[in-house]
Formats: sequence, C-alpha cells, structure tokens
Amino acid sequence: MTSSISSKLLVDHGTVDSWISKLQACKLLTFPEVSSLCNAAKSCLLNEAALKYVSSPVTVCGDVHGQHFDLKELFQIAGNCPDTNFLFMGDYVDRGYYSLETVCWLLALKVRYPLRVTILRGNHECRNVTQVYGFYDECLRKYDRGSDVWLAITDVFDYLPLVAVIDHDIICMHGGLSPSMTHLDSITTIDRFQETPHEGLMADIMWSDPEEIAGWGLSGRGCGYLWGKDISQQFLHTNNLKFISRAHQLVMDGYAWSHDRQVLTVFSAPNYCYRCGNQAAFMNVHSSNQLNMMQFEAVSRQNRADQNDLVRRPDYFL
Repeated sequence: MTSSISSKLLVDHGTVDSWISKLQACKLLTFPEVSSLCNAAKSCLLNEAALKYVSSPVTVCGDVHGQHFDLKELFQIAGNCPDTNFLFMGDYVDRGYYSLETVCWLLALKVRYPLRVTILRGNHECRNVTQVYGFYDECLRKYDRGSDVWLAITDVFDYLPLVAVIDHDIICMHGGLSPSMTHLDSITTIDRFQETPHEGLMADIMWSDPEEIAGWGLSGRGCGYLWGKDISQQFLHTNNLKFISRAHQLVMDGYAWSHDRQVLTVFSAPNYCYRCGNQAAFMNVHSSNQLNMMQFEAVSRQNRADQNDLVRRPDYFL
C-alpha cells in the first residue's frame, strides 16, 4: 500500500483533495461533505489500535486549538503531506476561532494520507468539554444544522488512538502517565470507543501533567494526576523507552523539557487564545537519536480574518 491510498476509503481521492483545498483556504465544507468526511475518517481510524506504532521520520505537534492560520504556518515551515509525516497529540478544537476548519482539515489529511498522518485524542476531543469551551457554539454559529455537525465530528473523536510510540523509543500522548499504566500493554485493554470518562486510565492519558514532586499527586484540573520524576524514570525503564513526548500545557517557548529530559512538552498554538504571547513549536524526529525542535510565531493579525464578535470564553487553560 502506498502512502496515498486510504483503507476502505468511502470517497474518491479527487473529492478528498477538493475538501483539503477548501479547508486549507479556511472555507467551510457543506453539511453533506462533513458527514461524508466523518464517515470516511471513522472507517480509516477503525483500522488503528488505541496504541499505535509509528516510524521516523515524523514531525510531532502539540495543541493547535482551532488556530487555523497558525496551523497553516506550521505546515509551511514543517512541510505538507504527503512529503512530511505528522503526529498530532490532540486538542484540535476549542479556544481558537476556526475549530471547524482546523479539525476537518486534519481529518481530511488523515483520510487522504492514512499512513502519513497520526491524530491522537486530546482532553478537548470529547463532548463535555466542547460544549463549554467553544466548539459546540461555533458549530451552531456556522451551520444551520450545527448540532448535527457537532454530533458527527465528536463521534469521530471516539475513534482516535490514544497513544503512539515512535521507533519503539519515544512514547507520545496528550496528557501523560497513570497509576494504572505500568506497562504499555495496559493501553491495549482500553475500550476507546466512548466519551472520555472522568477517571481511570483513559482519562489519565489525556489529563495528567508532570510535576516536580515525588510519586503521584492530585491534579488541580479535577481529572488525571500529577506525576514526579521517579515515576517517569520507572515507567521508561520498565518499557525500555527513551522519553515521553506530550502536549496539554501552555509553555512560553513552545516546548519544555522536565524530569531531567525524560519528559518533553510540545505546544503548537502560538499566542494561545490570541493573547498569551507564547511561541509555538514542533519536534522533528529523524530517529530516536536525532531530533530537533522548531519554534515559530503566530501569524500576524493582518494575515488572518479573525472574527471579533465571539462570545467570551471562560478563563480556562486546559
């Protein structure tokens, strides 16, 4: 199978290419097109396990949060599919003005180039969070059948893999570790085809954070855990891994190492919420022994067409 052939593709490549062109230009798909895209994406993702193994070279990205023009900038710097392989670690929607165009663009790329694109689930890829932090309201605002669009896309979220491992050396997930995950095999036991639960292994993978503590701690997020350097060291040793790559937290330089370079946080939404002033970053993995970080700035305001009449979001940084 070549990189441009989708497994059991429900739409032809020409149609998907037209969707990608439209979404790249930040134009909405019609409701029938969204429905067809979601069905094709589910068919494609059904072939992937909750734990997915990926080979280098690959470009690893963190949160993008509906910042379409900044995602476009990322592609211009990193390269476009299928010339570049991508691994996204979750949080495609909420906060930004263009969650619909952003998540549909990534899903279309997944459908068109299933072997080149890996899309993991983040804590915002669920029904509960998107009803509060922007995506649901955006669907209602942009479509007459907005609730149906929201239902179709959030249904796809249940199909997204949870964890990826690059070259059997680098583990990638949205949030982090769990007291219930001593071995990688634990991930294969998860029934991911559901709304993200409030507790347990699946929730921890998408909600936990590294912290400068010993052992485990309670998370102020109300879900997931805090984990210390000793936990990272033991997990990596037990599973013969080199380091943990994750997203989930705003870091001002776009990336940050912690736990003596055992944990790397990558955040790919520059000037988060259009006000935080942070850089964004992504990681190019050439091999487990050769990687480099690339930083980039937000696209200038005159080069994007932000809407200014949005309902104010809660001051919430997940």
